[in-house]
Amino acid sequence: MSDNKVQIFDTTLRDGEQVPGCKLNTEQKLIIAEQLDYLGVDIIEAGFPVSSPGDFKSVVEISKIVKNATVCGLTRSVENDIKVAGEALKLAKKGRIHTGIGTSESHIKFKFNSTQDAIIERAVKAVAYAKTFVEDVEFYAEDAGRTDNAYLARICEEVIKAGATVLNIPDTTGYCLPSEYGAKIKYLKENVKGIDKAILSCHCHNDLGLATANSIEGVINGARQIECTINGIGERAGNTALEEVVMILKQHPYLNLDTNIKTEMLYGLSQLVSDSMGIYTQPNKAIVGANAFAHSSGIHQDGVIKNRETYEIIDPKDVGVTESAIVLTARSGRAALAYRAKNIGYELTKLQLDEIYTSFLDFADKKKEVDDNDIHKIIESSRIYKEIISA
Repeated sequence: MSDNKVQIFDTTLRDGEQVPGCKLNTEQKLIIAEQLDYLGVDIIEAGFPVSSPGDFKSVVEISKIVKNATVCGLTRSVENDIKVAGEALKLAKKGRIHTGIGTSESHIKFKFNSTQDAIIERAVKAVAYAKTFVEDVEFYAEDAGRTDNAYLARICEEVIKAGATVLNIPDTTGYCLPSEYGAKIKYLKENVKGIDKAILSCHCHNDLGLATANSIEGVINGARQIECTINGIGERAGNTALEEVVMILKQHPYLNLDTNIKTEMLYGLSQLVSDSMGIYTQPNKAIVGANAFAHSSGIHQDGVIKNRETYEIIDPKDVGVTESAIVLTARSGRAALAYRAKNIGYELTKLQLDEIYTSFLDFADKKKEVDDNDIHKIIESSRIYKEIISA
């Protein structure tokens, strides 16, 4: 793999589906999985096979249809989990088992009532067993964000020896600051023996709104896989948003990090996931929100009409949005009104625009947003209507 290639590991169908009330049936999962494969993601985490017959079936069926991406199944460090995942992935062209265990002091003490050495022993045993089913084994150190770096390095070294090809370093609780998370990845890169045999992976949660920032800081410091979901959906406050990290890397070429993602598919896939899961995507959501390329401030509208780059750092077409939206409100200026009027057939002179603008403001004060029909009404009711249409 090229050193500047960042693999995109999509967990929409596993971690994303953990959102309460967002259960997908197998048919819906297959539709989304096929689109993720077309999108260009490198790994699709298709489910947690041992968790239910439905999840097992989904992983089996997704394995049959995915042509390019690696299909991944999640497990705990439990022998039966791993065995079931191996069975579910039998038909995958490229299969991966994702197994692991909690490594923070909190998890070791309260979840497992165990010791650091015993946890390492369990981790090594799980990876070695997973290796009997697939060549590609990813190990997750749950709650790595709150795990002591020296101990984290120890467990990473041991699972690499056991055959782990990917090391997932999750900020499971979304607690880390970007500088802390980046430093953790850097520490592992510099202190884990045999690290050249494995890929470091970022799996960041958004409890403090830092998932995207932490993932980017992770790849800047040597990670080469980002685990993410469409629209950032997932447990609690969600996961790293796929569309955000992909576009950050694309818009900052000096980082010399890129992905295989066909970015023009992002908006459509966002809509598909939102509709399938019944999850409302906030209008101001970065990249794919309804307002991501909408402008209502008069100052901003004037700039965008003159040159899109004055207020947009992304060409909407790059993410599958047809064009920027000039939204008419009471905060809009004459330039925006003239632009929208021209789009529906009215070429207004400066004097005509001044006349119409006064009526527009009166109308806009009574309505949140002025649409094309409203513009027709405003112009048709003006005293200069005949002058406008006869021009």
